[in-house]
Amino acid sequence: MKILLQRCAAATAVAIMMTPAHGAPCTARSAATLVPLVELYTSEGCSSCPPADRWLNESFAGASNAATALAFHVDYWDDGGWKDRFSSPAYTARQYQVANANDATFVYTPHVVVQGRSTTDWRGLATHLAELESAQAAAAITVAVTAEGDELSIDAAADVGASSRRKGAKLYVALASNGLTTQVRGGENRGATLRHDHVVRTLTDGAPVDAAGHATVTTKMRAAPDGNPSTVIAFVQDPARGDVLQTLALPLARCRR
Repeated sequence: MKILLQRCAAATAVAIMMTPAHGAPCTARSAATLVPLVELYTSEGCSSCPPADRWLNESFAGASNAATALAFHVDYWDDGGWKDRFSSPAYTARQYQVANANDATFVYTPHVVVQGRSTTDWRGLATHLAELESAQAAAAITVAVTAEGDELSIDAAADVGASSRRKGAKLYVALASNGLTTQVRGGENRGATLRHDHVVRTLTDGAPVDAAGHATVTTKMRAAPDGNPSTVIAFVQDPARGDVLQTLALPLARCRR
């Protein structure tokens, strides 16, 4: 499918084991119930994006387990007078993948995706998330993080078991940051001070779930250079269909107490 580019103006528990010893791993495992994935595709160069950014910041603040939120800053606004320092062509490519899964013919910002499905009613999302809270997760995820200074060694594993949904599923690991501020000096948001949470700084390629229902990711990431609070997030998704089986978020602050 050819996709055209269009610019447009809890109750769920996660078990975490914290180890204060320097260099020792901090681990987490997902709960039996689903923690949905909410994605925002946005850009500092888009004048209609700041309200969606604020909505994401306010709706998923603190340690809420209602959902796992990720903000992907796309790069197709970067030639409009302001280069978004958080943008990446990889996140634009992911948005095109999302559009394909939703049979869409174009991409746009702001674009909100819940469990792999595009939605325009993101301001009323709380009701939909509440309906998902009691759903059983189709995958179990574990994450172990070892921090040596700014370097993070991350081991993630997923078990999809015998579920028919394992075909095509992949395990992804991301590093996201909160409390980011930008004074925009060009483009459609010239003069604005923008505040961002849940910003994806790094995302791994998906590791395929094998015939036994298992997937693993072993990777190294560098903590955000600005020192803002960061979270390691793992999720299992079928990128072709958009289907999200489970997510797990591990704030690094919990590993450094």
